[in-house]
Amino acid sequence: MSNTFTYQTEQFADVKILRYQVPEFEKLNLRQKQLIYFLAEAARCGRDILFDQNNKYNLRIRRTLEAIVKSYDGDRESENFKSFLVYTKRVWFSNGIHHHYSMDKFLPEFDEEYFGELLANSNPDLLPFGEDIIELMNQLVPVIFEENVEAKRVVLNPDLDLIADSANNYYEGVSQEEVEKFYASADKGDPEKPLSIGLNSKLIKENGELIEKVWKIGGMYSAALEKVVYWLEKAVEVADSDLQKQSLIKLIDFYKTGDLTTFDEYSILWVKDLDAHVDVVNGFIEVYGDALAFKASWESVVNFKDIEATKRTEIISDNAQWFEDNSPVDDRFKKDEVKGVSAKVITVAMLGGDCHPATPIGINLPNAEWIRKEHGSKSVTIDNVTHAYHQSSLKSGMLEEFAYSDEEIARAKEHGYLGGNLHTDLHECLGHGSGQLLQGVGVDALKNYHSTLEEARADLFALYYMMEPKMLEIGLMPNLDVAKAEYDGYIRNGLMTQLTRIELGKDIEESHMRNRQLIAKWVFERGEHAIEKVMKEGKTFFVVKDYEKLRELFGELLAEVQRIKSEGDFEAGKALVEDYAVKVDLNLHKEVKERFEKLNLAAYAGFINPDYHPVIENDEIIDVEISYPMDFSEQMLEYSEKYSFLPHVN
Repeated sequence: MSNTFTYQTEQFADVKILRYQVPEFEKLNLRQKQLIYFLAEAARCGRDILFDQNNKYNLRIRRTLEAIVKSYDGDRESENFKSFLVYTKRVWFSNGIHHHYSMDKFLPEFDEEYFGELLANSNPDLLPFGEDIIELMNQLVPVIFEENVEAKRVVLNPDLDLIADSANNYYEGVSQEEVEKFYASADKGDPEKPLSIGLNSKLIKENGELIEKVWKIGGMYSAALEKVVYWLEKAVEVADSDLQKQSLIKLIDFYKTGDLTTFDEYSILWVKDLDAHVDVVNGFIEVYGDALAFKASWESVVNFKDIEATKRTEIISDNAQWFEDNSPVDDRFKKDEVKGVSAKVITVAMLGGDCHPATPIGINLPNAEWIRKEHGSKSVTIDNVTHAYHQSSLKSGMLEEFAYSDEEIARAKEHGYLGGNLHTDLHECLGHGSGQLLQGVGVDALKNYHSTLEEARADLFALYYMMEPKMLEIGLMPNLDVAKAEYDGYIRNGLMTQLTRIELGKDIEESHMRNRQLIAKWVFERGEHAIEKVMKEGKTFFVVKDYEKLRELFGELLAEVQRIKSEGDFEAGKALVEDYAVKVDLNLHKEVKERFEKLNLAAYAGFINPDYHPVIENDEIIDVEISYPMDFSEQMLEYSEKYSFLPHVN
């Protein structure tokens, strides 16, 4: 990958926009290039679904903002209009009006009066309700401007109603108690192979009865899913393996029927397919956006294997049973036989839905525990994305500001990239795939604490094994300085630098951030000689003093978190999260924010996707070319023009 490539294109609010390269794309054969093109189109066709899932007003708001961007004929150089453009970009970036990480609604830095002026001077034919601007204002002004209306996309505060007080569009007119009762009594099928009930539906109350509006062709989100299926059907014809062809056909069947048994059948075929060079995640997958972890957001990741880098993850998966057997958790919670653990490093070719513009750096699927136990899982580390992050951060100044010593900085620069990737490999490949639930324990037992504790479990697994001598023995890293760099960075981030992302005085809400503080704070409080809080020139630093002792503490906490999950111990899980993961030291938070602001950096990053251009002769695709757009706004407007299929209200 070229270091002369322009990775960062712009910065606004708390966000920087990056690009990623797709190395080796030109070396793929024609069928593989066609497959990526078709799957990339399918990935973009589901975009509206995520906007609507995040909040029922999002499509109306996004289309209103875009109409103004396209047609406003007033002063476009004013400070108000510049603020409007920043707000619009934030809506695009977060797939709606709520921050993609904190879940809080962000407010515009212009007022209602100016919003009315924008509407009055824009083309009414482009607005959701045409010339009826009064109706549009009545619907949107409270949602956009009033702090307490649709205030938080996902509420995790146990003192509130996790469903009624959340602003997502997974439920309407129902309470947390009603949802829990509804799914407790729902038919889960075979108790040994329970269905992921509620995964692909909105639960509403009609005439006093709870009913599910299923996301399928002929049901909710039909218009977008029809387009997704159109491109998936083309992909079937150029599938990269027989199993991939079967799995895509099964995925299409799932979209047509909404049948969760079909989704499980698709997931099994997908996880068994290890031959396809090109692969795809496409569907209603992750449940982070639902406080009760029933409903899944729509996402897609189109990718192909990085053959050289995958040698690293193949070593990990080949040793999966050893890692499971030697885990510090109770033997009752270990798998006797680890099945089908496959891992690879991928080059992402297209991001869609809940993976764009912000994206994960690793994925482990499927999520159904029984499928993982019986058929295994597939894990990926997204190398070209981590490379883009790394390249954009090299001169940021973050290390120099928050790392304690020159030695720590040098170690991070030399070994941090490999350490971070190995952590992701272990987290996704083995961490999520490790352990087992005791009989009778469901994945919903931990309720609103499930996501945080599951991420903590996977992180702890990775952290525990980073310092394991076997990592050297099997050739995964040249020396333990790689692990030390990862330990340094994890503690630094968990206790300090991730606080740059939190508004001063607020609690931590996002599951991954809660997980990181939970781990770092727990080991710091118990590791009297492992981690030291040091003051230097009036600044706070956390310095790892004893890496072996720190590893022992990671192992202790891993054993407890696995016990909590395996036994479904809700009260212990709640105590762990509430005691360590949520509250922030206000003085430290203020200090970190002040130090960060001097660097003039963005706390978050997301990506512009590449574009694929089919070369057509005699109605046949004879090649597919790739290009790398530079303008985030242009891409967002293009996506809304080409891939907007749902009505304003769903």
